[in-house]
Amino acid sequence: MEQSVWDLMRLPFYECLILVGIHSYLGLHVIKRQVIFVDLALAQIAALGTLIAFLFGIMPHTMGAYWFSLGLTAVAAALFAFCRFREGAIPQEAIIGLVYAIAAATAILLIDKAPHGAEHLKEIMTGSILWVKASTVETAAVVYTAVGVFHYLFRKKFILISTDPEGAWEQGVNVRLWDFLFYLSFGLVITLSVDTAGVLIVFVFLVAPAIIAISLTGRWFYQILIGWTLGTVVTVTGLFISYVGDMPTGPAVIGAYALALIATAIVAHIARAEDRRVAMKHTGAAVIVVAGMLGLLLTAGHLIGKRRQGHQVTAPDRSSQTADPKAEGPLTPIENIEQIRQRLANAAAPKEESDLICRAFEIDQAAAVRLALDFLEKDPPCFFRQDVANHLNVLLDGEARFDTGKPFCASENQRAAAKVKEKFQEPR
Repeated sequence: MEQSVWDLMRLPFYECLILVGIHSYLGLHVIKRQVIFVDLALAQIAALGTLIAFLFGIMPHTMGAYWFSLGLTAVAAALFAFCRFREGAIPQEAIIGLVYAIAAATAILLIDKAPHGAEHLKEIMTGSILWVKASTVETAAVVYTAVGVFHYLFRKKFILISTDPEGAWEQGVNVRLWDFLFYLSFGLVITLSVDTAGVLIVFVFLVAPAIIAISLTGRWFYQILIGWTLGTVVTVTGLFISYVGDMPTGPAVIGAYALALIATAIVAHIARAEDRRVAMKHTGAAVIVVAGMLGLLLTAGHLIGKRRQGHQVTAPDRSSQTADPKAEGPLTPIENIEQIRQRLANAAAPKEESDLICRAFEIDQAAAVRLALDFLEKDPPCFFRQDVANHLNVLLDGEARFDTGKPFCASENQRAAAKVKEKFQEPR
């Protein structure tokens, strides 16, 4: 059964709307506090927490991994709150940047200790919002609503500390306590968001709507309203572009935000200029110059690439090479499913098996399904389950779904396996 755009993008759309709702509001606080990179720092710490949990045998995308990440994020929240001084020569942003660098360096050191740690860290940083599950969306809605209610109840203190910290000190407000509560609630949101959407799209959802809103108005209420409205419009546009252009969802949404930021900057510049005609001329000239520079750069790249190709030595003819399935090296061609079966019989690692099975889907889907199910039944590391399961999930078209965070014997995965078997038992 063919899926409509709504069937495919419904859950990512809901998840993006939830992210826009909470991150647009928190982004206003972040920009007014001038701690722009606190999102990246807390996201990196959350990823580090998941990596440490994995060293103890706790699988990613599980409640155990989430609580481990949240615990480490709470430690960072306490550190950020303690490092905010009323008078100090060192800005808080410097401390946040240093914490980010230390967390990133620690993660790199731990990668060597964790089996396939690099693949896991990449998965945490990039996210997979297109494959978000309904249960994840529901959990995010509950958690983010709770955080939103908490901030609404104590909105006066949070807004005061973000917009006028000196006034908060003079009024006797315990700034460090409320800073800790802010960063703790912020970390609660970030830890959950990064696990689904990845660091890049979460950072954009946090900063971009807030920048657009602050560029257009100075009133807090209207800033929140503009952030939500424009965030929703831009998100829908990005998701639609992703579907029509067959592009990755996250980067497509980020690209839509980039266009919105450029358009907002141009409109705000012209609207606030003393002479709008002159501002429009200057803006048009700037656009022409930038477009010309990009055109020259692309033309130069094309000419240099074409010239280098002309000087390249003709590649040797591989048609005479033996297609021995046991032969080593990337130059050995794979032409049929039988060669893949023979290579799988001699595969030494799950990575090699998953790569071969993914290649099998390009040759014979029905045979690849059988190989994929046999592979998943062995419960390999989740990073390699993910690659193989994604191919099966695409074939299932939303009728069922493999959950790589659970073993193959789990009921959800057994239902998906039965569904995909039934689908490919039909005459082709």
